[in-house]
Amino acid sequence: MSPDLLAPLDLAFWNIESADHPMHLGALGIFSAPSPSAGAHAADLLAARAAGVPGLRMRIRDVWRPLDLRRPLADGLRHSLAHGLRRPLGFGGAAREPDPCFDPLHHVRLHAPAADFHAAAGRLMQRPLERNRPPWEAHVLPAADGTCFAVLFKFHHALADGLRALTLAAAVLDPVDLPERRPRPAEPPRGPLPDVRRLPALVRGALGDVGRALDIGARVARSTLVTRTTPALTAAPTGTRRTAGVVVDIDDVHLVRKAVGGTVNDVLIAVVAGALRRWLEERGESCEGLAPRALIPVSRRRPRTAHPQGNRLSGYLTELPVGVPDPLRRLTAVRAAMDRNKDAGPDRGAGAVALLADHVPALGHRLGGPLVGQAARLWFDILVTSVPLPGFGLRLGGHPLTAVYPFAPLARGQSLAVAISTYRGHVHYGLVADAKAVPDLDRLARAVSEEVETLITVCGP
Repeated sequence: MSPDLLAPLDLAFWNIESADHPMHLGALGIFSAPSPSAGAHAADLLAARAAGVPGLRMRIRDVWRPLDLRRPLADGLRHSLAHGLRRPLGFGGAAREPDPCFDPLHHVRLHAPAADFHAAAGRLMQRPLERNRPPWEAHVLPAADGTCFAVLFKFHHALADGLRALTLAAAVLDPVDLPERRPRPAEPPRGPLPDVRRLPALVRGALGDVGRALDIGARVARSTLVTRTTPALTAAPTGTRRTAGVVVDIDDVHLVRKAVGGTVNDVLIAVVAGALRRWLEERGESCEGLAPRALIPVSRRRPRTAHPQGNRLSGYLTELPVGVPDPLRRLTAVRAAMDRNKDAGPDRGAGAVALLADHVPALGHRLGGPLVGQAARLWFDILVTSVPLPGFGLRLGGHPLTAVYPFAPLARGQSLAVAISTYRGHVHYGLVADAKAVPDLDRLARAVSEEVETLITVCGP
């Protein structure tokens, strides 16, 4: 199998990582199990199944690929037009390839019984993945009382985005019977030259991509001129990690949505804004006029793309109305801001900065990765992302998955990230923070629950 070159955004995630800022996603799943030996059995199952999942055998290797001057002119024209100038050739790339020494037992680890799953998860999340092996891990944590066990999955963002990570994790859980999907009709083979009838559209698309890139770059530059006002979210990094989780009934979220309007996502983001206000006020910090910027990733993934494992992300940049004291006004402000983002579309605006990765040569990612990582603190204050989960129940060794908390990576200079998933009638908030900068993360988690209760009260009959 020939190496699969990383897509530009994957390469960016690979190069902005540092020892104190690992770029891996996480998910802490809790499985109900009445047997104290269930955790050990689960670890054995995960290791055995991982050996048969090709995506888990892939390591990432640096490659130095010079510009191929022997590329035929016609082929070069077709490549440039067909890909909209999005994947320029150059030095300093990286590729996925099967690891000939893959050992699943090295990636699946059984730990001693834990009294607090989140305390253990925080310590494990702060450890970077090994870059010379397939960049993923599964940590099995039996409960101290023997009533359940947890599995913390970690996937490097260069290996998988949220949807791909879910696919890889599901491949080592118990099989699920799904309806068959109709095969997609095969595309006709391409000739040595692009269809001349498509050339005008391809040229317009290429020029449009360049125009959008310039527009996004200008908006990003303007956004970084705004003075940061939330030191609690952008404290000096220490490389430590702490996690917390909150479960909310989806019916309560729908109750608020029906009373006020908007979308479920609007409500969930407004809850984050309200929780931040409660948390900061309890810390004794002033919230007057406070509007931290949240980066809200938007998936641009399409089924059966040329690189289904690659990251295809854009994003919205939204001010969270933390300084607004009234919960309904906060929700209205979030709804209005998200409507403006949707009207503009995910391919424009400062939040779409991820799209610029497609216009940077591989060597640029290698040399500029550290600088990009440091610039994140000037661009946004907090990441708030939604991670998709299936609507059906998942099991491991016959034991049902009862809760799952997604975790996002922390950008350099930022203290907090929030990931949200809906599973089996409940919304799960997964909070990741710098452990020393945010020692009171559990208080913020309680504030999420309190904000939901407040919204229900003001929206109820």
